[in-house]
Amino acid sequence: MRTLAALVFPGFQTLDFFGPIEMLGDGTYDIEIVTVAQAAGPIPSRHGQNIIAETSLSDRTDYDLMLIPGGDTALEEGKNPEILQWIRDVSEKAERVMAVCTGTVLLGMTGLLDGRRATTNKLDFNGTVHLAPSVDWVKEARWVEDGKFFTSSGVSAGMDMALAVLADLYGVEKAEETAIGSEYTWRRNSNDDPFAKLAGLV
Repeated sequence: MRTLAALVFPGFQTLDFFGPIEMLGDGTYDIEIVTVAQAAGPIPSRHGQNIIAETSLSDRTDYDLMLIPGGDTALEEGKNPEILQWIRDVSEKAERVMAVCTGTVLLGMTGLLDGRRATTNKLDFNGTVHLAPSVDWVKEARWVEDGKFFTSSGVSAGMDMALAVLADLYGVEKAEETAIGSEYTWRRNSNDDPFAKLAGLV
C-alpha cells in the first residue's frame, strides 16, 4: 500500500486534481489517497464546488507519492511559506512527486526543481515560468520526467502524466488497462504537445 498526498487549496483546478486521481485511484494499485490542505475542511475549487480535505499540512509529511494541482491561485500559494515547506518535506521522502499545470510553477517556487527539466501550462507559460527562474523549463512537452519529479502541461495533460507514473511504478500493461477502463486515449509520447505550437512557443 502506497499513500498519496493530494494537495488542494482554494481555487484549485478541478481536472488538474480529479483527472490524475481517476487514474491513480484505480483500486488495483493499492494507493491510499489522502486529500491535504493547509487546514482540514471544505476547500472550494475554481469551479465552486467544495472538496473535503481530511488532513492538514501539519498532520504529517510521510507520504509515498504527492500530487500538486494547478489553478490561477496556485501562484498565490507560492507566497505561503507553510505550503512551500510542506512540499519540500514531503518531496524529501516521497518516491514520486507529480505536479500539473501551474502546480509545477508552485513546485518550482520551492527550489526543488532548480536545475531540473519541467513543464507547465502552455497558454500561461510565458507569464508564469519567471517565478521559478532556475528550472530548466521545457516549452514543448505533454509531460516531463526528471528523476522522481513528473510535471505536466495544462489540465488534461495531468492524466497522461499520471498514467506515465503508474507505468513507471507498476508496468506499462497495467497503466494501459487503467486508461482503457477509463475510456481514455493515453498520449504515451511525452513530446506530443500540440498546445505548445498553438501558444506560439515553438
